[in-house]
Amino acid sequence: MTKRALIMVGGSRGNGPLHIQAAQRLGLHPITLAADPTQYDYLAANGIQANRIDTDNLDALIHECSRLRTTYDIAGITGFAGLDESIPATVGKLCQHFGLPGPNPASVERCCDKFIQRQRLAAAGVPIPAYRLAANATEVESSAAEIGLPVVVKPAMGCGSSGVRLCRDADELAEHTTYLLGGKHVWRSSPRILVEEFAQGPLYVANLMGNEVIGITAYEYGPPPHFVVRECICPAPLIDDDHQRIADVSLSCLRALGLGWGPSNVDFRWTKRGPVVIEVNPRLGVGEPILIRLAHGVDLVTEHIKLVIGQEWDLRKRHPQTVGWRSLLPDRDGILDWIDGDCRAAAVPGVVDVKFYIEPKTPILRKGDVRDSMGYVIAVSPSLAQSKAILQRAVDLISWSITPFPTSGES
Repeated sequence: MTKRALIMVGGSRGNGPLHIQAAQRLGLHPITLAADPTQYDYLAANGIQANRIDTDNLDALIHECSRLRTTYDIAGITGFAGLDESIPATVGKLCQHFGLPGPNPASVERCCDKFIQRQRLAAAGVPIPAYRLAANATEVESSAAEIGLPVVVKPAMGCGSSGVRLCRDADELAEHTTYLLGGKHVWRSSPRILVEEFAQGPLYVANLMGNEVIGITAYEYGPPPHFVVRECICPAPLIDDDHQRIADVSLSCLRALGLGWGPSNVDFRWTKRGPVVIEVNPRLGVGEPILIRLAHGVDLVTEHIKLVIGQEWDLRKRHPQTVGWRSLLPDRDGILDWIDGDCRAAAVPGVVDVKFYIEPKTPILRKGDVRDSMGYVIAVSPSLAQSKAILQRAVDLISWSITPFPTSGES
């Protein structure tokens, strides 16, 4: 009998392993197509078929999928954005080409361009920060002057907080503009920079499947000027009215952007004027499926794959729990001498997972984005206070040492 295959474009150290496991539970043969499969260690560790392919080349992907169809029954195609925001739209185009269930590629493409997304949300009356589009340093400076410092400066395309920075004064603005335009940031097309008002207040992320809000997570960032997630709590501690306001605005976002097929997530800041939309992402959030499964009993990855292969999903919530997640963030650049305490932390009652992404002797070079995390700890209990206490107890048992890189002049 011909194996039913699930094609996965790109990879993700967070959601990738979850998709592999869910696909296999559903009786599917997972196949990864990636520009560099070796950067995803879970593929080799699990003996997953991985083919090297240019994921920017739609024709090459179509050709490879057509070749695979001579051996496998391709049940569905999905993928991961990683730091490449174009992959979700590419997946939509592949699904369309092969007549498989998938998102509308045009809607996804528009959504992944943050400037076009902002325009559509503004036209629909969705509350968003003030924003401007800039292509050079002069336009960045004038945009910031119009909006008023502090501002958030980011590439118009991208994800994982790559290239995103809070600029609190003229010096920080000039420094980050030079970074983005001076050759250090990798642009996939002509540089387009979004300069926007810094919406201040607690951060929340709404997770949706189709047109249903499944859960809302509260986020906390590490120190500015970067936006690196330090801690999450799911479900977010919100009163019913505030939860409903976020849910209502989330659905308004989907209507404005032509989304509503499969997973999406919406980032909010709760400001003086209520929930303000920071970003809409037409995909599963990294790490969010674990939080939602533990907090609500809904396996977003499995239910998404069911949709991808044309099966009926089940989004019923099965239990209420409070989940705490803490990222292990380095405090300096250098060489990681050692990191330990994972076994002690995992033994704390209520801790459900401890993971280190890196090993000793690894160079640590902070980028100010999602790649900075060295690992995480997850705790679960019936209450917010208990989960936070368990999480802190576990994190306190983990320690590491980083030897700074030699400064210039040192031998």
